Amino acid sequence: MVERWDLAPDLSISRVLTGLWQIADMERDGRQLDLAATAREMEPYVDAGLTTFDMADHYGSAEEIVGLFAREHGSDAVQLFTKWVPKPGASTREEVREAIELSLRRMQTDRLDLLQFHAWNYADPSYLDTLFYLQELKDEGLILHLGLTNTDTAHLRMIVNSGIVITSNQVCFSLLDQRAGAHGMTELCRERGITLLAFGALAGGFLTDRWLEEPEPDQDGLETWSEMKYRRFIREAGGWDALQRLLRVVHAIGERHGVSIANVACRHILDQPAVGGIIIGARLGLSEHRDDNLRIFEFALDDADRAEIVAAVDRLRPIPGDCGDEYRRPPYLTASGDLSHHIEALPAPYEAKPGADGRTRVSSGTVWEDLAGYSRAVRHGNRISVSGTTATHGDRLIGGSDPVSQTHFVIDKIEGALQSLGASLDDVIRTRVFIQDMAQWEQVATVHGERFCDIKPANTLVQAGLIGSEYLVEIEADAIVRSG
Repeated sequence: MVERWDLAPDLSISRVLTGLWQIADMERDGRQLDLAATAREMEPYVDAGLTTFDMADHYGSAEEIVGLFAREHGSDAVQLFTKWVPKPGASTREEVREAIELSLRRMQTDRLDLLQFHAWNYADPSYLDTLFYLQELKDEGLILHLGLTNTDTAHLRMIVNSGIVITSNQVCFSLLDQRAGAHGMTELCRERGITLLAFGALAGGFLTDRWLEEPEPDQDGLETWSEMKYRRFIREAGGWDALQRLLRVVHAIGERHGVSIANVACRHILDQPAVGGIIIGARLGLSEHRDDNLRIFEFALDDADRAEIVAAVDRLRPIPGDCGDEYRRPPYLTASGDLSHHIEALPAPYEAKPGADGRTRVSSGTVWEDLAGYSRAVRHGNRISVSGTTATHGDRLIGGSDPVSQTHFVIDKIEGALQSLGASLDDVIRTRVFIQDMAQWEQVATVHGERFCDIKPANTLVQAGLIGSEYLVEIEADAIVRSG
């Protein structure tokens, strides 16, 4: 029997979600699907108890396909999750509404069960405006629940501490990719009642019997975008030989239980803290593993199995960074190895204004900048000075009363100013940190250490009476832009 998970009191899902990202792959090179016929291929999944489907605005015709199914069978028969992945940069309140209404029309529904949002650049705080606009649409009833996708631990914490109600975070999580368990994500989600939805549990099919004792495929011979993507994960994790060692261990466990490598790989991720479901892709009408997926619910891993799996996983090289970093910084673990098939460019977070005096200035738009007559940052030649920066965005305090979240946002904001002036955090040579309460110095310093661990600028930390009791930390920075 298919296990279910209460994503919320009013939303129960099947713990294996059918992912429809391969609809876009099936429509590659101008191919056209029969949408009605493809929608009918959803019926065997629903009949088997696999009632939850995951898609996105950019997964080809996926939203239209599920809309046809829902019109025929009723929206109560299924749970339909989608994502909105806008272009980088600011979106107006009207543009956010238009995007959600487009998904509603495609899916032929009055309300989205779960809308999952992806942000491209944390240094551009406009993504927070978008989330606040989405929460308004949730309050209005167009969205039942609001989720995130590919959001790292620090920014998930920051978002919820800023008052945005988040139900789930969809991240890559597999035997090859243990980032969700390595950086505090699972602990944060358990603490805040947020569900993790895990994609990539089968690593594009590489964590299956098909590849056991098989030679390494040539990159040019891979058939799907998923295979191209997860081949890069395999290389980061230690290469083909490392994958084969892992597959042998998982195969032996599967043999003991009479199940496949895929079953064991999926069961292990489902058993992780805070994981409510795993997303397994289907090429509707072409390539399906529905019966094998159902066997995930017919066995349980014991302590000995889990110990063997953990030992095998520990021999792999960790995937770098936190959840979602593959879409924001090198190494770009995408099908193309960069972001070229996702975005054209990242716009500057703030407008840079050259002056007649040879200086270029940026403003972050806070009321204090005009009131006190200063810029967020100024560049003169190759030198940049960033003013004392607090967790202010417009008229909002970001991060609530959490010094960790406030510090991350302050450094994001500094990074945004540097990006707007042609620099990065790597160019920072000095920071000065001011805090209200010395009891919080270690939390603030730890975040500074995370963000500047490889840069190691000169640094001073000072206790100071900041303007505004709600502000727990203020940071200023100096940078020298390296030639080239």
